Amino acid sequence: MREDDRTRPLPPDLSYLRSLNAGTEQAVRDAEPIGSAHKGAPDEVRTAVQKAARRNDDELVALSRDLHAHPEESFTEHRSVRAVAQLLERHGHEAQVGAGGLETSLVASIGTGGPHVAVLAEYDALPGVGHACGHNIICATAVGAYLAAAQVHDRVGGRISLIGTPAEEGGGGKETMARAGVFDDVDAVVMLHPFSHDIAMHPFLGRRQVEIVFHGVAAHASAQPFMGRNALDAAVAAYQGIAALRQHLPSTDRVHGIVTDGGARPNIVPERAALLFYLRSAAPETLRDLAARVVEVAHGAAAMTGCGVELHWDPLPPYLPIRFNQTLSARWAVNQEPVGRRALPTGVVPEFLTGSTDLGNLSYRMPAIHPMIAVSEPTVALHTSEFETASGGPAGDRAVRDGAVGLALTAVDYLADAELREAVHAEFAAAGGPLDVPAYFD
Repeated sequence: MREDDRTRPLPPDLSYLRSLNAGTEQAVRDAEPIGSAHKGAPDEVRTAVQKAARRNDDELVALSRDLHAHPEESFTEHRSVRAVAQLLERHGHEAQVGAGGLETSLVASIGTGGPHVAVLAEYDALPGVGHACGHNIICATAVGAYLAAAQVHDRVGGRISLIGTPAEEGGGGKETMARAGVFDDVDAVVMLHPFSHDIAMHPFLGRRQVEIVFHGVAAHASAQPFMGRNALDAAVAAYQGIAALRQHLPSTDRVHGIVTDGGARPNIVPERAALLFYLRSAAPETLRDLAARVVEVAHGAAAMTGCGVELHWDPLPPYLPIRFNQTLSARWAVNQEPVGRRALPTGVVPEFLTGSTDLGNLSYRMPAIHPMIAVSEPTVALHTSEFETASGGPAGDRAVRDGAVGLALTAVDYLADAELREAVHAEFAAAGGPLDVPAYFD
C-alpha cells in the first residue's frame, strides 16, 4: 500500500448489498397482491375523486418542485407552509397556520359531524441534503388528497382535514400538536412516505435520544494524574459497554452514538465528557427495555472510573414505532391499482431498511397508515443526495400524482364505508387501543 493510500478510508464491500438486492428483486416478483374485504366508497364517488385529483396534477407537481427547490429545516418551514396555504386559498379553502402552538403548522377542514379523517403533510428538510427524505412529495400528495376528497365530502359525510405537521426530522411536531389537542377529534390519519419500493406497510422503529454526561476531577495529567478522575475514561467505557450490549439485543434494535465532549487538552485529566446516543426498537416495550439497559451501562462506567453521571433523555419528544392498521392499509393497496402501482405486503423488502417517524406516536392514539411510494432505484437510501435528486425529479412528480389519488380514495373509503370503519377500529382496539403516549416513558 502506498503511503498516500493510507489517508483514504477503505470503501465498504458491496457483496452483501448485491446479494440483498438480488433476493429482494426475486421476492418482489413473487409477492402476491394485497386485497381488501371491504368495498369502500361507491364507484361513482371513487371515479369523481380520481378525476378531481387529476385536475390538480400540475399544481401539485409545481408545489412539490417549489418546496424541493427551497428546503427549510425543522420548525423553520415558513415559506413552505405559506405556499400550502396559498394553494388552498386558490381552491377556496381557508387554512389556519400556527395550530397547536407551532408557527409552521397548518389545519384546513371541510364538513361537520360524523367520522373525521385527517390527511397529514410534512414539509421539513434535512440540513445539508435538503429534501433527501422526500417531504416535498409527502406535502404535495397530502394537499392533493385533501382537495380531491373535499370535492365529494357532501356525498360521503363526515369531516376531512389536512393537517400540516412541522419538524418530523427529529423535532416531533406531531407529538407536540397532539399534546396541544389538535388531534383530539380526529378518528383516523393517513399519509405516505417516499421510498425505493411501493409497500403497504413498512415498519418504522421507535426512537429515544439520551445524552450521557460524566463528571470527573481535573488534574495535571503528567504531574498529578493520581489526583484526577477521568471523565473521558468513563465515556469510553460506556461507549464500549453499549457496543458490547448490541450482541444481546433483538435484531430489530438499533443503537448509535457519538462523543460530543472529550475534554479540553491532553495534559488535563478531563473533568467532563459526554456522549449522545439514539436508541431504536420495533415495539414500545422493547424500546423501554433498551433504555433501561443503557442506563445500567452508564452507571457501571461511572462506578468503575469514580465519576459522576447524568442522563438527559429526549430533549424533544421520543418517537414510538408505527402500529400497523392492516384493514386501512389494504384499502391503500387497492387504491394504488388504478394508477398502475402494486403495493407490496410486509416482509418482501427487508424490514431493517428503516428509520423512525413521529407518525408512530399518532398510530398509538388512533388508526393510522404510512405506506411507502417508490420514487428511486431500489439501491438508493433515504437521506442521501441521490434520494434528494430523485424526490425532485420525474419519478418524484409521478409519485405526487399517484399518491394524491391513493390517499384521497383511502380517505373517502373510510368516510363512506361504515363496515370498513368498524373493522379499522376493531383492529385498533384489538392491538391495545389508545396508549398514553406522554406518560409511557416517564
